[in-house]
Amino acid sequence: MSLSQSEIASGLSTILGHDAVITDAQKMDAYLKEPRKRFHAPAAAVVTPPDVPALQALLRWANENRVGIIPQGGNTGLVGAQVPLLGSEVIVSLARFDRIRAIDTAAGVMTAESGVILENAHKAAEAQGAMFPLWLASQGSARIGGVLSSNAGGVNVLAYGNARELTMGVEAVLADGRLYQGLNALKKDNTGYDLKDLLVGAEGTLGIITAATLKIFPLPEDHETALVNVTSPDAALTLFQLMRQRLGGRLNAFELIPQIGLEFQLRHGMLDADPTASPSPWYALIEVTRMAGTEPGALQSALENAFERELITDATLAESLAERTRMWTFREQMSECQSKEGASIKHDVSVPIAAVPALIAEGSAAAARIAPGIRPVPFGHMGDGNIHFNFSQPAGSDPKAFMAQYDEAVHEVIYETVLKLGGSVSAEHGIGQLKVDLLKQVKDPVALDMMRAIKTALDPNGILNPGKMLG
Repeated sequence: MSLSQSEIASGLSTILGHDAVITDAQKMDAYLKEPRKRFHAPAAAVVTPPDVPALQALLRWANENRVGIIPQGGNTGLVGAQVPLLGSEVIVSLARFDRIRAIDTAAGVMTAESGVILENAHKAAEAQGAMFPLWLASQGSARIGGVLSSNAGGVNVLAYGNARELTMGVEAVLADGRLYQGLNALKKDNTGYDLKDLLVGAEGTLGIITAATLKIFPLPEDHETALVNVTSPDAALTLFQLMRQRLGGRLNAFELIPQIGLEFQLRHGMLDADPTASPSPWYALIEVTRMAGTEPGALQSALENAFERELITDATLAESLAERTRMWTFREQMSECQSKEGASIKHDVSVPIAAVPALIAEGSAAAARIAPGIRPVPFGHMGDGNIHFNFSQPAGSDPKAFMAQYDEAVHEVIYETVLKLGGSVSAEHGIGQLKVDLLKQVKDPVALDMMRAIKTALDPNGILNPGKMLG
């Protein structure tokens, strides 16, 4: 028999103390409101355990009493993994797990607890002359545990990989309260299955990450950054291939941005100045890392070669930190600016890099056939094939009517296009509760069976993030 809300609150208070348990609806509100405002289920309670033993005790109790548990970091997720689905779950905030346990620059590792804000992890590494290269627009509020649980990507995947590739080991509490002590800094460890890779990207469905050993790198001497005019995604693809050939591993970002994104931001006063050299249908934001001992000018030289080949029509190189910041602000505000234009239909998808132009062309045409006047706003990480393929409502149309009429149909044609091109329906945002049904439609049935078997083995009572990912 399931526990009532008052019984849950009483049990939680006995384990954690009254100060670590929130049941007041107004105080819980911030934990329930996710960025896209798509999910509105209540929670039985919110708890803020102070340490690993307290979290272990909590999960033992929850497992014995079949109480659903939702791990939550900075509540920045975009697919609803971090908020309730059923209305009876307990949200476990990891905000108090906020220590940097160790930094070893010689070994190139940092051990951070799951509640550390990503930006604070950056600052801690930089204070020791090192860099943690996972950069997100939400880094001021996203926390390490959520970043790892969603296997976040960001703008530096091209050079450094996504969260999974930056993780050497994790510590996690399992559904029955046992502690998996997988923190290590070994580059070679052939002693069985790589269990950290199960937990990273599992969205809290297999265990709650409490700390991780992360790769850090020497702090760059400088960055060379340019915003480049290109005529089309096809031209951007050719330019990317040239940049990779000329710059190799120094090329750490290649972002594609459409002109409409600049128009939105300038119209709504989101930029203090136009960061571009001149008007263009498309822009590529390119950045090169310059390490100590290397000569500056590599990006400028590569762009001069691109001009000679007529791959670009204009460009501006950042000559100051303020100019570099303005260029990246332009890129990072691409999601926010769409909300100022009304409703938008959003997709986080990936295709092979060579198929990015086809994705944008075919997807835009398909959406336009369904919804005349719809405004495509595709942007993102062209260097790794991850495009945020978004569509803003026609100018002046009613937002609710637009979403009611076109949301499902546009999703269908975009995902159909993605799959035809050999891509993925979730590149870096995850599955959560938003894409559970979609995953069942597109995932290999054998892969789904394997995932369910792992879930059953590690969480037989289904208390960890119930209903998420696998449903």
